[in-house]
Amino acid sequence: MQRARYLTELENCQLCEWHCGVNRLVGEVGMCQLGLPQVASRALHPAPPSSYTLFMAGCNFKCLHCQNWDIAHWPHSDAVIDGRVDPADLARESITALNSLQASLIRADRLFFSGGCPTCSLPYIEEVVARARALQPGTLVNFDTNGFMTPDSLARVLEFADSITYDIRAVSDDVHRALTGAPAAPMLRNAEVLAAHREKLWEFRVLIVPRINEGELEAICRFLAGLDAALPVCFLAFRPNFVLENHPGASLDLMRQALAIARDCGLTNADWAGRPGLPGRAGSSSHDGLLGCGVAVAQWYARRAGCQTIPRDCGTCPQTNDCPVKQYQPLRRT
Repeated sequence: MQRARYLTELENCQLCEWHCGVNRLVGEVGMCQLGLPQVASRALHPAPPSSYTLFMAGCNFKCLHCQNWDIAHWPHSDAVIDGRVDPADLARESITALNSLQASLIRADRLFFSGGCPTCSLPYIEEVVARARALQPGTLVNFDTNGFMTPDSLARVLEFADSITYDIRAVSDDVHRALTGAPAAPMLRNAEVLAAHREKLWEFRVLIVPRINEGELEAICRFLAGLDAALPVCFLAFRPNFVLENHPGASLDLMRQALAIARDCGLTNADWAGRPGLPGRAGSSSHDGLLGCGVAVAQWYARRAGCQTIPRDCGTCPQTNDCPVKQYQPLRRT
């Protein structure tokens, strides 16, 4: 049987900035631990932009705060996922869903690829999009990304995506590594490229994790304002999850402070979203002496989860294929 074209480049995977070069077709895995692309779940979803959202399994980050940790760290989690879905079948299903009464009621007008990190499944997504547009020309597509893709991958996303939601956790490399395990430079480079294609940007999303990256707010705002003061920016209120399941959520005052900082830095199109004020849990106070240093707090949590490379640097860690952070099983989800 002839191999599907979208699988070919998985023989030497270079989709993201880890450049793992593994042959995912024969079971080799890189940083994302993903072999063949896998659909975690899909459903109509009202969150902006309202869409038929397709969550892809796997992620090339190991974020301590991950809300979708069971999807992102599959197959190390026990999540029950949809698995391998033929692109033609998924395209037909997606178009049917977008043309449904339920879609019209929530004004869902596009496909939304999220995760995890959909970059790890980019060739598969391109195939789904091509088949969907063959069925219904002009089908809109949103791509949700952590920004850690190669320039070539970003160019491909810009080619087919009508809107892009883009996460920024930090601009300082040490804070970014502490939260995600990955360097900040590729994400910042790609943010600059995306800002130059503002018509493709739905919004930059900045998750605010109190005491860890809240000190980055001014630097992030100045970085974005320097690209274009009118860029859409949405601050997201951190909710206790994954390795940070016991960490306090972002307060309403902190979210308001973020907007004030954004205005002071010149951003004219900033807002915030989420559910602020969720408390931490008993037992999280043992790091109180570290609260003055965001990197130290994040590293404290990472070490508790079993991370052996402190400061965090997933690219040089000998535990890449047996990562305790990816295998972490939280007791709480908010």
